[in-house]
Order: sequence, then C-alpha cells, then structure tokens
Amino acid sequence: MRIGLRPVMLLTGFVLPVFAQERDSVEMNLRLENIVIVGESRQKMINRASALAVEVVDKKFLQQHFTGNLIQTLEHLPGVSSMDIGSAFSKPMIRGMGFNRISVTENGIKQEGQQWGADHGLETDAFNAEQITVRKGPASLLYGSDAMGGAIEIAQLPPPPDNQLFGEVVALGTSVNETLGGSAMLGVRKDAWYVKLRYSEQHFADYRIPADTLVYLTQQMPVYGRRLKNTAGFERDVSLYTRYHQGGYRSVYALSNVFQQVGFFPGAHGIPDVSRLRDDGDRRNIDLPYNWVNHLKVSSRQEYVLDGAMASWDLGYQHNYREELSLFHTHYGDQTAPAENPDKELAFSLHTYSSSAKLRLFHSSVWEHTAGWDMQYQQNRIGGYSFLMPAYKRMTTGVLWLTTYRPNTVFSLSGGIRYDYGKMDSEAYSDPYLENYLRERGHSGERIEAYRWRSYPVNRSFDDVSGSIGFVWTPDGMNQLKSNIGRSFRLPGANELASNGVHHGAFRHEQGDPGLPSEQGWQWDLSYVGEREGISLSVSPFVSWFENYIYLRPTGEWSALPHAGQIYRYTGAEAVFAGGEASFAVDFLQFNYSLTAGYVYTYNVDERIPLSFSPPAQIRNTLSWTGGHMQAYAELQSIAAQHRIARNESPTPGAQLMHLGASLSLAVGGTKAEVSLSVRNLLNTAYYNHLSFYRKIEIPEPGRNFRLVIKIPFKSNLK
Repeated sequence: MRIGLRPVMLLTGFVLPVFAQERDSVEMNLRLENIVIVGESRQKMINRASALAVEVVDKKFLQQHFTGNLIQTLEHLPGVSSMDIGSAFSKPMIRGMGFNRISVTENGIKQEGQQWGADHGLETDAFNAEQITVRKGPASLLYGSDAMGGAIEIAQLPPPPDNQLFGEVVALGTSVNETLGGSAMLGVRKDAWYVKLRYSEQHFADYRIPADTLVYLTQQMPVYGRRLKNTAGFERDVSLYTRYHQGGYRSVYALSNVFQQVGFFPGAHGIPDVSRLRDDGDRRNIDLPYNWVNHLKVSSRQEYVLDGAMASWDLGYQHNYREELSLFHTHYGDQTAPAENPDKELAFSLHTYSSSAKLRLFHSSVWEHTAGWDMQYQQNRIGGYSFLMPAYKRMTTGVLWLTTYRPNTVFSLSGGIRYDYGKMDSEAYSDPYLENYLRERGHSGERIEAYRWRSYPVNRSFDDVSGSIGFVWTPDGMNQLKSNIGRSFRLPGANELASNGVHHGAFRHEQGDPGLPSEQGWQWDLSYVGEREGISLSVSPFVSWFENYIYLRPTGEWSALPHAGQIYRYTGAEAVFAGGEASFAVDFLQFNYSLTAGYVYTYNVDERIPLSFSPPAQIRNTLSWTGGHMQAYAELQSIAAQHRIARNESPTPGAQLMHLGASLSLAVGGTKAEVSLSVRNLLNTAYYNHLSFYRKIEIPEPGRNFRLVIKIPFKSNLK
C-alpha cells in the first residue's frame, strides 16, 4: 500500500534567516560589536529566528558531558543519538536519520569524509568545539542535499572584547579505556586581529566491557580479561583560526588537521575466529587489523557590510584520507599479495572543493531577503588489495532565495526555495580474481558477468527542488510556538548507485542500483516552549513522509561470493518517520530537576516493517545541585527495549543506567581552574546500543567509566 498524498505547495519566503552558528555570531557582531546583551540567552535568540527545533550547546553543557568524543557528548540532547563504533568512533543521528542525511559543519564548511559507512566516525577535534547548534528537521534549504535530517554546526566563540593574550590547558583521563589526553590553546586579540592555535592529543587502551563472552551466528566467543582486544588507538589534532575585522570588512581563515589511528576488534572485521581473540598481553598496542585516517581542512570567509546589505563568500578545501590494514588474505586462490604495502586492504582518498556566496538584504525593518549560490566538487580515489567503494567524481551546485517577514517582535513568517543540480561519475571496476573463481566453480557466463563487476559504471545527473515555510509566534517572554513544513531531498551516494561486493565490516554483500532516483520527502515540525518562574516546558512533535527513502533491502538471494551470505540491495521505498522530543525543568532551593525524552517511530510502507537503525525511546531524569563554586548531578538514563526492527536486525533489550558527576572551580595562580569528575554507568550494567556497529555480534557497551577533566584558563591584558 502506498500513501496517496502528494502535497502541492507554493513555497515562498525564508524559514531560517540564520545560516549557521558561525554566521549567527558574525552577523550579530557586525551590528552589536560593542553592545552587551542582557536578559536573553543565545538559545532564545536563535529560537526566535528559526522555525525548526533548535538546541544550542553552551560551555556549561560541554564541560558537564565532555568525553573526548563529540557525538557521545551531544547524545545527551533529546532527539540526538550516537551510532558508536567501540569507544573511539561515533557518528550522529538526529530523529532516526544519520549517515549522508546529516550535515556537520565547522566554521561554515560542511565536513566531508566517509559518512556512508557505519564503521567510520566523525573526524573532528572534540576539544576545539566551543559552541554548537543542532538543527532538527529538514535543512536541505540551507545546506543542500545531505541535510534532509538536520544539521550540526560547530563554531568558535566570539573574540574577547579587549586586547589580550589568552589560552587554556585541558587534561582528560578515563578509566574504561585508560585514556590519557589533553589539549593546549593559545590565542591573542590585538585590535583588528584575532588568532587562536590549538593542539590536542589522546591515547587510549583496549576498552573494558561488562561481559566475558560475545556471540556471533550462535557461536560463543571469549572476551579475555573483559577487554575488547585491539581497540586501542590515539588521536592527534592541530588547528589554527584567524580573524581580521576592520569597519565593514571581515575575513576568517581556519585550518585543521585531525589524525586518528585505532585498532579493529578482530571479531568484528571479517569472519570472527576464536584464535584471533586470544590475549596478546599488551592492552595499548595497535595490531592488525587497524585503520588510520587523516582529515585536512582549510577554509576562508570574506564579508562586506554596506548600508543594509551584507555579501559573503566561503571557500573550502578538504582532503580525507583513510586506510584499513589487515593481514593479506584472499577468498580466491590465484590472488597474490601486492609487492608494496601487502597488508593495505582498503584506501580512500577524497578531495573536496567547496564555494558558497550569499547576499543578504536587511535595509527594511520588516522584510529581509537572502540570495545564495553553493557549489561543491569531489574526487575519490581508491587503493588496496580489496575493494569496497568505487573511484568517482561528484559535482553539486545550488541556488536559493530566502525571505522573512517580521512585522513586529511577536510574529514572523518565513520561507524559501532552492534548486540543486548534481552529477555523479563513478568508475567501473572488474575483478579478474573473482571472475576466475566463479568460472572454476562452473557458474554460467551470465552469472559471472553479473558478479565480476565490483562497481558499475555510473554517469548520471540529478536535479531537485527543496523549500519550506514556517512561522514563529512569541506572544510574550514566557511562551513561544513555531511550526515549519518543508520539502527536502538527497542525492544518492556512490555506494548506493555503484557498489557490488562484500562489506566485511558489515558482514554482508551490498549491491547498488545505478537507476536509483534521489530521495524526496515532506517534513512537518511543531514546537512549543513555555517558561514560568523557574519552570520550563518544551514539546517538539514531528512527522516526515518520504516518497523514495533509500535503504539496504535483504533480497533473500544467496550471494555467490565466498563468506558473503545474503545480498542486500539499495532500494527506494515509501517511508514514514514520526515522533518528538519533550523536556521539563524546575528550579527549587539550590536544586534543578530536569526530564528529557525522545521517541522516533519509523515505518517502511512498502515492506510494512520498521526501518533499520531506529533508535529506541529514551528518558533522562537529572537532579543537579549548585552551591558556590561547586556543582553536582545524578542522572537516571532509561533506554526502552527496541522490538520494532527491520529484517535481519536483532531486538535490543532496554536498560537503566546511573550516572554521577561533580565540578568545582578553584582559584589557582590568579585564574580559576575547572575540575570535573564523573562516573558513567555507575552500576557497570551490561547493555547494548541498538545503533552500535558492534550490536550484530552482541558486544555490550563499555562498562563503568570514571572520567576526570581539568581545565586551566589564563589571560593577560594587552595595551
């Protein structure tokens, strides 16, 4: 059965006059460079400007929940989930959508890497995240194709108001994987110039789990010493941020490089083997199999403000390079090891060039308009003795028009429309070893021809329209109601169009469809926020309908490839997402009690089953106490069981987790040091993350984890 609704709308105006967190602060400071705003938080200001549900993460939140892993920090927000790969890698999900459906930007440039893979994390320095905005719902209007599920904006704090030399030193330690890490930042503000340099590093050992065994295909396998072997690793990051501001001209330059090297648990890479799981006596070594990634990002922003108009131009370049190394092995007897780098199983080298130009007109006190043009070019190259993703070239470009009508401070109506064009050129790849393997086993010529192409030749163009319309009504300082309806889209990726082979990390044969159309859908959001003398309440329901939601569909056809199992084919289906988030908080005496909850319902209309990777409902009850320079909290995290699963997914039982934490400000040498101590999973509960890469082989999440963070800031005024 298919839903017969085909909405037709006239899309005018502007739904989100604020583009990104960096743009928020830039535009605000251009008008209010020397004005101190009192009585309204940044959260309230952004919510007044946006018809979508928005969460603003401030310094206090980041300090309280900091783990060294940015996405695991953000999962404390209702509606945001963390898809984990052990203790080191995580990727974000918003309202049940992840991968290439979530746009992550840093300093105004969209982060580009291997977002398509569940075993690939987000390569960004968690220490360098100073302010974050999470936009829930359709953001294709602002960010293009890869933001139909929402956006996470990472930006720098505004510079200090006066000339000064400043910085900070941060130390991090955790018990579950014996992390030793830290970060040092040095900055200077001198007249029109503002410069910051940061260096961060983390080293961690094999992490502990509250279990002695794991299960793969009904086979029980030991976990020696309750440590997950070969999950140790390290991360090393450096970044430079420079800003120049003089009159109506402002320029920003940012450079960052993130390097990570982490081992793969041998039982989750290829076919698990008990002999590979034996304890090697060294919990900090990184042995085969392992992966390393280096993400270089360079960006610049130029701005001009002239009499009610602002023009801006963003340029960016990224190089995401990733290698997966595993002792040379072959499923075909006639494949020999390469003469050079024989253990390099896979390599991806992704170059991304991006450009974005905007013209904003705000000369009227009632009307505001923005015109924009975005362009991106990508080139992916591959290597290694195995094969997973094809080499490809991808180009996208889009134009947008945004308008907002704000007759007073109580009501605003906003909306916009955007047109995008994209082109994908994926190279074909034929595997001669596989061809010989199939021929020796007597397969027909037709079957050999179908399998030997590990990636199909694809040369296709796409175009689509997105847009939305919404309102924000703030009748007084205690109530706010807003709603938004939008059409969003996403261009299919190279893996969805061209892949054809075994993804060993996911234990299955994945097959693309060169004829897939782009994803298209309609999404509606409603949000209410109310505040009354120390009491606050917010409710944000949503409904999304997709005409062609792309997912991996089990075909029931057994693959002819060795150790492959069933074929999963990328397929478009009609799909529905629904749910919402709610929060409640009350202050009394020196205490604050808060409750946050989130729920996502997914439904594949064509198959009449839920979609895969549907996050379970969660509730967090938190009691906090503040007294002088000290704060403490206790939290009960309730995770519901997830029995609404797709085919070949396992149901996941629920869990009750206890967390405790405290922080203290101490006067040290003329500055205030901030010390935070917390313990996650206090009762060492064995539980599963339904979204985890390791869920398939029944590896529970990390056990009890003590975390210590010490932060020492410093500053010195300059003349």
